[in-house]
Amino acid sequence: MTFTPIWGLPFAGLLLSIALWPLAAPRFWHRHSGKIAALWALAFLLPCAAAAGAGAAWHTLLEVLLTQYAPFILLLTALYTAAGGIHLRGNLHGSPALNCGLLLAGGLLASVMGTTGASMLLIRPLIRANDNRKRAAHVVVFFIFIAGNIGGALTPLGDPPLFLGFLQGVAFFWTFHHLLAQTALLMAALLVIFYFLDRHYFRKDGIFEPDPTPSTHSLRVEGAVNFALIAAVVALVLIRGMWPSGITLHVAGVALGLPDIVCDAGLLAVTLISLVITPRAARQNNRFNWTPMREVAQLFAGIFLTIVPAIAMLQAGQAGPFGAVLRAITGANGAPVPALYFWAVGALSSFLDNAPTYLVFFNAAGGNASHLMTALPATLAAISAGAVFMGANTYIGNAPNLMVKAIANHQGIAMPGFLGYMAWSGAILLPLFAVVTALMLAGCY
Repeated sequence: MTFTPIWGLPFAGLLLSIALWPLAAPRFWHRHSGKIAALWALAFLLPCAAAAGAGAAWHTLLEVLLTQYAPFILLLTALYTAAGGIHLRGNLHGSPALNCGLLLAGGLLASVMGTTGASMLLIRPLIRANDNRKRAAHVVVFFIFIAGNIGGALTPLGDPPLFLGFLQGVAFFWTFHHLLAQTALLMAALLVIFYFLDRHYFRKDGIFEPDPTPSTHSLRVEGAVNFALIAAVVALVLIRGMWPSGITLHVAGVALGLPDIVCDAGLLAVTLISLVITPRAARQNNRFNWTPMREVAQLFAGIFLTIVPAIAMLQAGQAGPFGAVLRAITGANGAPVPALYFWAVGALSSFLDNAPTYLVFFNAAGGNASHLMTALPATLAAISAGAVFMGANTYIGNAPNLMVKAIANHQGIAMPGFLGYMAWSGAILLPLFAVVTALMLAGCY
């Protein structure tokens, strides 16, 4: 089925709902966000059934749910459950210096255990460290910038688009060597900006008394067995991508590879094992519950369905509705323009799934990993950086963004809405991305 731009209206409507409903009617949105997402999903599925037939619409629904949504939610649930079982007992005081240390730790871990894993592991300790602060939303916003996105640019484990590049033949440490300078620059700049901003709020606002977190003389970890389960999740992600099994099973007419089935089962097992073996006190002290996970699962169900036409139009290449974009980023000599690739990939990755966006532009630049790594390294670096860095521009730009927001909201931090968050990212990140662009134009990558 060929999609035209009008098919993008349900996706645009869902984005506007996420942006505007929390501002216009926050109570209504909190109670009915899942229903609103379902209505926008139906706004795509019903016309799809009318245009292509009920069978085609049903197949599309099952294919999205089984091949994209289920693996995504199972991964997120496994990390949410395992990280939610790790409790740092003791009282960390959220000074600007300590907060910078936690943000830096999140950024460093992001390329080792993925942006989602690092975010789920450290967001609760960060919130608890700042639970006596009058203002803490900015702390979480910078955490999303660093741990949820930019820190994941150095290895294929960090972010899904880089893992797809690895599967296409990009060397494991290629992004480390070619994006280390940009990543270090962005993280250093963000930490400096954050430190002075946090110090300003820290001095201006004072703190609440008493501190909700009991004071202790020592720090210790409860539920440490979950570190092994998080490592198991990372291993399962690697197995999914590197297991060369040709065995395919069909479930309700949808083809599923054996590695996908095994790894999804493994993620479910990790979730159940964590629930069984984690001391109950660890989850209670973390104020763990399923509300943030349920909210994110409902919204992303709508996003994964309504985004189908947008991804299809993007994958149509220069013959599709995004053809003008693809043609605009190519120079007069036919060679890719790295700076334009960076912004085109980044702009679309801010709102669309950054993994298929990466693949589209990877193929638009030639699709040969060896050639890109050697003859066009600046272009490959631009594609990689745009997909990872600019996921921080919106709450839906990368998987952990919305999850971190939901956890923070549930634990009493009044996070900015969709547009409010974009105001933060626009004011802080876009100027820094302009600096990265200048380095590209100067031949540094």
